[in-house]
Amino acid sequence: MARSNYLFTSESVSEGHPDKVCDRISDEVVDAFFRAAAAEGWDPSQVRVACETLATTNRVVIAGETRGPASLTRDFVSHIARLAIRDIGYEQAGFHWETCDIEVLLHAQSVDIAQGVDSAGNKDEGAGDQGIMFGYACRETPELMPAPLYYAHEILKRLSQARRSGESKVLGPDAKSQVTVRYENGKPVGVTQIVVSTQHLDEALSSRDVRAIVEPYVRQALPAGWISDATVWHVNPTGKFVIGGPDGDSGLTGRKIIVDTYGGAAPHGGGAFSGKDPTKVDRSAAYAARYLAKNVVAAGLADRCTIQLSYAIGVAQPLSIYADLHGTGKVDEGKLESALMKAMDLSPRGIREHLGLNKPIYARTAAYGHFGRAPEADGGFSWERTDLVDQIRGLI
Repeated sequence: MARSNYLFTSESVSEGHPDKVCDRISDEVVDAFFRAAAAEGWDPSQVRVACETLATTNRVVIAGETRGPASLTRDFVSHIARLAIRDIGYEQAGFHWETCDIEVLLHAQSVDIAQGVDSAGNKDEGAGDQGIMFGYACRETPELMPAPLYYAHEILKRLSQARRSGESKVLGPDAKSQVTVRYENGKPVGVTQIVVSTQHLDEALSSRDVRAIVEPYVRQALPAGWISDATVWHVNPTGKFVIGGPDGDSGLTGRKIIVDTYGGAAPHGGGAFSGKDPTKVDRSAAYAARYLAKNVVAAGLADRCTIQLSYAIGVAQPLSIYADLHGTGKVDEGKLESALMKAMDLSPRGIREHLGLNKPIYARTAAYGHFGRAPEADGGFSWERTDLVDQIRGLI
């Protein structure tokens, strides 16, 4: 039997966290290939990017495999990376967008991989790799996301807005948050512990000083009444946090996959998203699984829904689909699985076409989660739409 009274914790990290700097650069490369394809008449479905970034003190290394317009030279990729670092806000001695050394080691996609993915003759386009992907939705927030992660993101979004707007001139780009939520009768009702660690540009600031700066933003981010006198605060618990970003700790693409998804409230297949074009099912099928799960919950068929998809490299159709309604469902899960397979073509091509993924929409996903965001006019976060509700209901 599921527990109804418990504590659950999730964390988030800001766009200036070293790993998120790398995710942003990798996704900027993906977007650049799609923009170049559109400008030069390339078929966007033929774009291939698998980009990994490493960042450390005044050094960035970008590696991986690509296929696309020849205009994306190494110098241009380096320029893209510098613009991303500048936008994040790094103009510090140990990591500066103008002076850091950027090495670009991208190479052409392996022909062995390409033959499994590309369509040819009667063969449909296959998945870019094997793997399992999960999607999840629940009724804990209006965005149908788990509350601990959603509010951990909201805290850092507000700190970022204050920094970028100039409202707070002492906050640096690097920050982390963590929220412990108290559940009663299975519903989130309050916060017992709050952790915020944020880089500050004034060395004289103490942890108490930093708390005075960040506390109003934290309170704005959380629902009214969730913070009580019993809530424990940990603000910059190690003390001074001046050296931040890749100068304070190295960063790598894809090292914050739980932050990117559901904060540990749902399974993760293990594959990172950032730096990958949507033929890579690690990314596109995880988006599709979230899309299906969200539509199931939005349709009123369950209060919680987990969807698993599985794929084999070079094979177009998923090997399996699994739905778990966690005892909250109003429909048979086996019938739901059959309905979902009919509601959407879950081949890599089908997912990309249904969600419109062959576009430069990825850099914006690199921080504050890939899920729980509003769909955007240009197709960004299309997997957050709830336009399958009526179709799924009609198929049950």
